[in-house]
Amino acid sequence: MYDIKKWKHIFKLDPAKSISDEDLKSICLSKTDAIIIGGTDNVTEDNVFHLKQRVKQYSVPLALEISNIDSVMLGFDFYFIPTVLNSTDVKYHNGILLDALKSFGPMMQFVDVVFEGYIVLNPKSKVAKLTQAKTGLTDEDIEAYALMINDMYKLPIMYLEYSGTYGEIDKVKAAADQLTNTQLFYGGGISDYDEAIQMASIADTIIVGDIIYNDLEKALKTVKIKESHK
Repeated sequence: MYDIKKWKHIFKLDPAKSISDEDLKSICLSKTDAIIIGGTDNVTEDNVFHLKQRVKQYSVPLALEISNIDSVMLGFDFYFIPTVLNSTDVKYHNGILLDALKSFGPMMQFVDVVFEGYIVLNPKSKVAKLTQAKTGLTDEDIEAYALMINDMYKLPIMYLEYSGTYGEIDKVKAAADQLTNTQLFYGGGISDYDEAIQMASIADTIIVGDIIYNDLEKALKTVKIKESHK
């Protein structure tokens, strides 16, 4: 069984985006700790299935981040279920989880299910607009959410999602300083090694996504942050 607590670097692949076999092989053999398949829109059963089958040729741990019930299927090592705590729509707090339990509850192996306390922080992102997230948060708001996730809900992961833009260091530190048991994931706008190492020095785990499709070489270099954590 894989130990998520030891993951320092994750590549996130969007099933709605194209990636060549050669580039996918480079990602899967890069020594990243894991790959997450997930996206905001145009996530379908078909494109998730085909990307999963391509990644499963390799031995890298593979997780599905659930954005809709239609694209949930067997064959992943982990299933990440986000609850967007700063969303103003209850659907994104627990509605997707409720639907998942209604549809798959009897079949779920809960050891493979990981709940993420999501905080969406880029107001221009698709995920912020979809979830109607309240993104204008202060450091004090972030600290309070961290306490909520760590001490009250006791979720295993707090995910700061800047989705397409590089995040505010002070806010990431504000979250990190409050977490004792919860693992801090950071995702958003990491475009090179320097940004990766900066965020990796604060967050427990960094998620690298968009740069895969814009500059694969720079994306692959971000994996080197693991060397600084040995």
